[in-house]
Amino acid sequence: MWTLSGFADEISADLDEQCRVFNELGISYVEFRSAWDTNVLDLDDDELDRAAQTLAAHGLRTSSVGSPIGKIGIHDDFEAHLHRLDRALQVADRLAAPMVRIFSFWIPEGDDPAVHRDEVLRRMAALSDRAAGSGVVLVHENEKGIYGNTPRRCLDIVESVNSPELRLTWDAANFVQCGVRPYTQGFALLRPYLEYVQVKDAVLATGAVVVAGDGDGEVRQTIRALHADGFDGFFSLEPHLSAAGPLGGFSGAELFATAHAAFTRLLDNEGIAYQ
Repeated sequence: MWTLSGFADEISADLDEQCRVFNELGISYVEFRSAWDTNVLDLDDDELDRAAQTLAAHGLRTSSVGSPIGKIGIHDDFEAHLHRLDRALQVADRLAAPMVRIFSFWIPEGDDPAVHRDEVLRRMAALSDRAAGSGVVLVHENEKGIYGNTPRRCLDIVESVNSPELRLTWDAANFVQCGVRPYTQGFALLRPYLEYVQVKDAVLATGAVVVAGDGDGEVRQTIRALHADGFDGFFSLEPHLSAAGPLGGFSGAELFATAHAAFTRLLDNEGIAYQ
């Protein structure tokens, strides 16, 4: 049975409000990115404990830490960022999260990504090595503007690093915004390494983000294929229906509920069970 999760900070900065809406929608997992206008990695230990207690009080568990690891420039200091991953792993342990979302570094606009390949792979291997033995899987998201923003480069990362600690998360909208038809051009390549799915869609002509099924993200084809081959994992709602930026997005409670209804309607129409 597929399990729904989501970026509850798209609802409100207030964690109690995030949890209340998730309870109303019947979502039992959260992808924890921020609370009280503070990124999850910047919460101090007391705040993290408060967050964990709040989630538990609402019966919510954590599917992944929605970290910003890898969202720095390829020329920015990496050693300090590597230590930041240590905090992400501590957070994952405190929240009992099996995964931490990561990225593969901003590439300067106009540069050929191939020029930076060796440094990207060095950094991704170092992140994976750091996670070894933690029990946490790092899941790389195909964010526009980073090295791994196309299916071929995502495949290059995961196959070149070749680590059990590094897998992929699938974001159809981000692929569309990079001019990619996700299912047609990427699914067969990436499916062997696909561990996690972000739920949002986008329109190829404009890049506008829309609810799942209303854009060019080939969401129906993708969920059919995942269902057919027995995928059994998390689907994390990340609607971005009101605002979107390099470190996150916002929808508000009403639009988040709209995104949830659109995706669950797709699942219902396909006869796919979820919780």
